[in-house]
Amino acid sequence: MSLSRIVMRLARNPRTEFAEGDDHRGYTLTAPLTPDRRLDVEAWRKHRDRCVVRRFAPDEDPVEGRLARRGESWFFDYQDEEGEADEAVYRLGDHTFAAGDYVTITDGDGRPLTYKVTEVIPV
Repeated sequence: MSLSRIVMRLARNPRTEFAEGDDHRGYTLTAPLTPDRRLDVEAWRKHRDRCVVRRFAPDEDPVEGRLARRGESWFFDYQDEEGEADEAVYRLGDHTFAAGDYVTITDGDGRPLTYKVTEVIPV
């Protein structure tokens, strides 16, 4: 099993304060991928502890969590005392992770925002 480091940066999101996107906001996800660049569910089950996410933005401290799954739905799980909300990822299991692909992540305020995959590097 090999893991990949996937970097997703905030893409253009019309009708929001991020209409032009923001390369300084995003996520770094470490997860196993299948040969066709989709999440590898079986490898994730065996190595959940290594499947982590880090949210970054210039106006906040980085937040770390883990890639989690409930049923068929994937989400980013932030287990902290401050009550950080989990972030749902729209149809994450259906996405491919190659540079240029897009992913929609629902932020802690319930707002869906689009992110662009900018890097996929084996770790």
